[in-house]
Amino acid sequence: MPIAPRLVITSSRVLRSPAAPASPGTIVVDKASGKVMEVLDIIKTREDVSEEDEYVDAGNNVVMPGVVDAHVHINEPGRTDWEGFATATKAAAAGGVTTLIDMPLNSIPPTTTVENLHVKTDAARGQTYVDVGFYGGVIPTNVNDLVPLVKAGVKGFKCFMIESGVDEFPCVNEEEIKAAMEKFQETDSVFMFHAEMDCGDVPKPEGMDPKAYNTFLHQRPQVLETNAIRTIIKLAKQYPKVRCHIVHLSASDALPMIRQARAEGVKLTVETCPHYLSLNSEIVPEGATEYKCCPPIRENENREKLWEALKEGTIDYVVSDHSPCVVELKLMDAGDFVGAWGGIGGLQFGIPVVWTEARRRGCTIQDLTKWQSFNTARQVGLGGVKGSIEVGADADFVVWNPDETFVIRKEIIEFKNKVTPYMGRTLHGVVKETYVRGQRVWSQGKSASDVALGKLLL
Repeated sequence: MPIAPRLVITSSRVLRSPAAPASPGTIVVDKASGKVMEVLDIIKTREDVSEEDEYVDAGNNVVMPGVVDAHVHINEPGRTDWEGFATATKAAAAGGVTTLIDMPLNSIPPTTTVENLHVKTDAARGQTYVDVGFYGGVIPTNVNDLVPLVKAGVKGFKCFMIESGVDEFPCVNEEEIKAAMEKFQETDSVFMFHAEMDCGDVPKPEGMDPKAYNTFLHQRPQVLETNAIRTIIKLAKQYPKVRCHIVHLSASDALPMIRQARAEGVKLTVETCPHYLSLNSEIVPEGATEYKCCPPIRENENREKLWEALKEGTIDYVVSDHSPCVVELKLMDAGDFVGAWGGIGGLQFGIPVVWTEARRRGCTIQDLTKWQSFNTARQVGLGGVKGSIEVGADADFVVWNPDETFVIRKEIIEFKNKVTPYMGRTLHGVVKETYVRGQRVWSQGKSASDVALGKLLL
């Protein structure tokens, strides 16, 4: 009986999960199913395996679980000129991201009903170079659509507690959040909050220079985040069965109340983003609107407190919050921080941006895979399938060199609009190859497949 085709990949540094350091090993993959068959503690040679097997010797490069980026705005359909499934997923593959979860906005329509979810999946089908899941949205008018969306396979839900920036995705108030929580009580779905809330605390920028970053920072003070997070914690205590999650935490002032809530057993998880961990307000040049996002990049002292919280586990994981727009909306010629669209382009560079900062702080690649793969996979119900290298899991790997450096240049960017605050930066961590379910999708600086091999995860 013929042996089914297999992928056999070896390395002196195989990192299976956060539980143990990288060590020599061999991973055997059933290419038909895309699943891991064996993980061995020895390095097999070409002579040790069948001639029919695809054999890859990764040498001293790290082979670790592919990144699960659980916060990406793809915007197709409706705003495909901002970002589309083909370009986003190619950028993901280039960055070692093997699974991404698409946010319910800024596409038109937003993912707020089952019908709208089908519009989005129809647009995505045949265009994804990595695996893609979807979140639903919570808006004031769709409370009766939430459970049907759970049954349709969304990986969680997001709401805004402040205006989102697009008319079709309005924010919700406290009573509307409670109505959604009533629905989520009997599900295991995660309820995610853009945690900024204006309680009359937003200063007006009158008389301030719109080209100065501090003008924008003045408009989005930490109190907007602490207002929202205080409310989230209060509601999470009222609805203890509901899994609550704070997206893109920027304000370190919120950390004490988060720590206390978690110590009290509140079901609350927290994410932050590479830009909050690698950038700080003091370095933002005048008029450099590529740095604008909401909530904002804050002071260096704030950044260091976020790192402390990540290292201790108060912050659970790191996601890109890739939220691009067309270049024109960034108002780069005018340098207008007040009027420019707020969103960072960075999907492709999560590993090197975070690793460059992490290695300076004594962190390990085990920490990296915990923050970017293991914990994110568990959050969206994909633990044991994604985010670790183990028998029966999807064979999603990134092969990379954590010691090699590169410079971010426009020519290497795969996402659609080539605007990013990381432009020109020298970073540690070069992605060599990316595999999705045992199939090579990125290799040596270019796409390795003309066919979009990614699946929709519903």
